[in-house]
Amino acid sequence: TTVGTVALREAAVAALERRYSMTGISTDAVLPAIGTKEMIAWLPTLLGLGADDLVVIPELAYPTYEVGALLARSRTIRADGLNRLGPERASLIFVNSPSNPTGKVLGVEHLRKVVDWARERDAIVVSDECYLGLTWDAEAVSVLDPRVCDGDHTNLLAVHSLSKTSNLASYRAGFVTGDASLVAELLEVRKHAGMMVPLPIQAAMTAALADDEHENIQRERYRARRTVLKAAVEAAGF
Repeated sequence: TTVGTVALREAAVAALERRYSMTGISTDAVLPAIGTKEMIAWLPTLLGLGADDLVVIPELAYPTYEVGALLARSRTIRADGLNRLGPERASLIFVNSPSNPTGKVLGVEHLRKVVDWARERDAIVVSDECYLGLTWDAEAVSVLDPRVCDGDHTNLLAVHSLSKTSNLASYRAGFVTGDASLVAELLEVRKHAGMMVPLPIQAAMTAALADDEHENIQRERYRARRTVLKAAVEAAGF
């Protein structure tokens, strides 16, 4: 089913709280995706954005944010700070922490400012958190962390992938969570658009989300690779 099995949604809720201190998420507010690239690419369209809407994306960013806006015929602006937006009124804001490709981590205060600014203007914040479990030098927090949103998920969506943390890239396994009303809206459209995750993939996701040991092993693999690459860059004089 498009909504995902109860077991999968329960595993996602438990994993997010256990791994990232994200509380207050209900199973009704979790929706599996055919990989998060698909979800990000179609979010503006699925949420009903069009030519009159503005989508904010990071200045240096994963290209699918812009492609998603283009598919919805929406305008885009690249901005890492709110001051750059000036009088512009955004409909949707993409944030990505840790960043692809820079690795930059946004702190609690930065994310709070984004959320507060968006709520004053009734904009939706979509946080791409695919690398949330892969940090070593700074704490990466979710937009759904109570320190950021005060436990209120209104107009907030967090997109999560199992491609990196569970090494399931070819499985196309991800999910979106946050504002239950927005998730319900996405579900209704996705039912008719054929965007359902195959049951065997849902079972694999459930197993991965229920087990932290493999995620820790994968994280250490990335740490080791990062150490080698950092040493190579330094040896090359960069």
